Amino acid sequence: MNDGIMPVSFSAVDNLPYMLMPGDLNSNNTVFGGRVMEIADRLAGTVAMRHSGKTCVTLLVDSMKFLAPARQGEVLVFKAAVNRTWNSSLEIGVKVYAEDLKENTRRHVVSAYFTFVALDDQCKPIHIRQVVAETAEEKRRYKEADVRRMRRLEH
Repeated sequence: MNDGIMPVSFSAVDNLPYMLMPGDLNSNNTVFGGRVMEIADRLAGTVAMRHSGKTCVTLLVDSMKFLAPARQGEVLVFKAAVNRTWNSSLEIGVKVYAEDLKENTRRHVVSAYFTFVALDDQCKPIHIRQVVAETAEEKRRYKEADVRRMRRLEH
């Protein structure tokens, strides 16, 4: 692999399962949103570090949209990948599904975008290798990430 460019697939995580347990649930027997956010942030951080080879810290969560509840007895399935890189920052997209293993069904329950910054040993932002989008889906996410970044910079 070229040190200056890395494909999305190099650092992507696909189908990471998380079995919901009673401690993950609220009084409605659905998963706590904060639990999903914690797992998604950890996973996105892992993807950022895999891609950059550097320590990465969360700069912001651009959005976290809860589309449907995940319920007791279901398994959360996480997917995360680099959408785009800039100088020292990168956007990671995370999708979460709820799987009912008995019914063999899967529902999309959460979408989120995290921005991370890569740091050197003195905790200063450091230049990272760029990502190359190869598939049509990766190219779409790459373009959309720049639109989100431009909106963030306007504010």
